[in-house]
Amino acid sequence: MDEQSNIRFMKDLEKAINGEYSAIHCYATLANLATEESIRKQILEIRQDEIKHFQQFEYIYMSLTGRRPQPKMIERCPNDYKNGLELALQDEQKTVDFYLEIADYTTNPYIKEVFRRAAADEQNHAVWFVYYFSKAE
Repeated sequence: MDEQSNIRFMKDLEKAINGEYSAIHCYATLANLATEESIRKQILEIRQDEIKHFQQFEYIYMSLTGRRPQPKMIERCPNDYKNGLELALQDEQKTVDFYLEIADYTTNPYIKEVFRRAAADEQNHAVWFVYYFSKAE
């Protein structure tokens, strides 16, 4: 990658790390707001995927910079279940496109695969959140 592409990638990687970090915290809140045990468990499973993505992105960041990222919360999670679900499903959908865009422009095969796989997970999460949103009162 050229210098410009490297700068873009690092900026995108930091955004992805912050997004995963925010989702991890938000989905803990959302799971606690869920009234059905099966839904709570599924949201916590989704949260585990987000932890895995965060760790993979952190590994990429550390291998490129030699230091740990300093993640920041970029979104506040609503304390209302239905609004939380809506935020989650919209965020997951936007993230699918964002991760696929990164996978398309990066030339590193490992990074390309990590972001493609994360995009597939995010699409799956969006489907779950749409389903729960449609059932919510």
